[in-house]
Amino acid sequence: MRGGTDVLVIGGGPAGLSAAIAAVKKGFKVTVADGAKPPIDKVCGEGLMPQTLGALHDLGVEISPRDGHVFRGIRFVDAATTVLASFPEGNGIGVRRTVLHERMVERAKECGVNLRWNTPVAGLSEDGAIVGGTVLKAKWIIGADGIRSRVRRWQGLDLNLRQEVRFARRQHYRVKPWTDFVEIHWGRTMQAYVTPLGKDETCVALISRDSRTRVKDGLREFPRLARSLSQAEVSGAERGAVTAMRKLDRVIHGNVALTGDASGSVDAITGEGLCLSFRQAVALADALERGELENYQRAHRRLARQPYRMARLLLLLDRYPVLRGRVLRTLAKDPDVFGRVLAIHTGEISPKNLAMTSLSLGWQFLVA
Repeated sequence: MRGGTDVLVIGGGPAGLSAAIAAVKKGFKVTVADGAKPPIDKVCGEGLMPQTLGALHDLGVEISPRDGHVFRGIRFVDAATTVLASFPEGNGIGVRRTVLHERMVERAKECGVNLRWNTPVAGLSEDGAIVGGTVLKAKWIIGADGIRSRVRRWQGLDLNLRQEVRFARRQHYRVKPWTDFVEIHWGRTMQAYVTPLGKDETCVALISRDSRTRVKDGLREFPRLARSLSQAEVSGAERGAVTAMRKLDRVIHGNVALTGDASGSVDAITGEGLCLSFRQAVALADALERGELENYQRAHRRLARQPYRMARLLLLLDRYPVLRGRVLRTLAKDPDVFGRVLAIHTGEISPKNLAMTSLSLGWQFLVA
């Protein structure tokens, strides 16, 4: 049996690395084990919202405009309506997922995290886990192994799992970004997310309820977007993944805690998955410092509340095109309302302003 560790993080993606960084900053000896090697890629829209950049900064991870492309807000586009709003404070940055992972790996190394790549975890033991074929002792175990988490299954935390699954496809294009906004194009059966990544690169991600959808075919639902990409060269292979709304009754069991997508997830339509993981990491480290995982259970539920609400709202618009059209027309008539909605989403609005925005949007919706 090898020498042990205070905290073993199973999964070396952004969720696992953020948990490791937050824990080591509390003085714990931390080991991360992952069967892959960096940089780890994953299908996503690749846009880091201002609040996500702030959460990364709190962990000591800096993403600069040189790493990608700055965007200043969100634009909704459907066949008849376009509405946009700038972020109330700060900008976002579009950056390749592999670049984000490299920056996080660098930060973990600086902090002294023991990183064990190409090292799969085969199971949990009485006093640790089976890491690379050998038992590694650990006081605390963090499951950060993604949406199909084995740690979650090993601990029986899949019970009463509630989920709504969709499918994502991502393709990079060699084309100069035509906007400094992240665009969400609404089609008949799916959405397309357009994120500027650099002076000559753009990310397009499609999300639908059909697992067979491919980017080239899906673009038929978005003639305006297809025209913008008609002369663009594809860059790299198309990649696919599952995205889900998933809620768990419990994210802790004994000395094991789940974080990131392993602990439940919000649909990628919100752009909140990474930020939520980073905030969970800080809350989990605080709970480990106090030796009380129930504190994390409560914090996890609180942190997920607003992203889940926003996801439910946006998925409602996905399911009901007539309702979506009416909402977008309402927002287009008063862009300030859309700006306040975006401020709610980014956490930059007070409870008083939230109530005023809800009343304003409700009234305009009724008379639209």
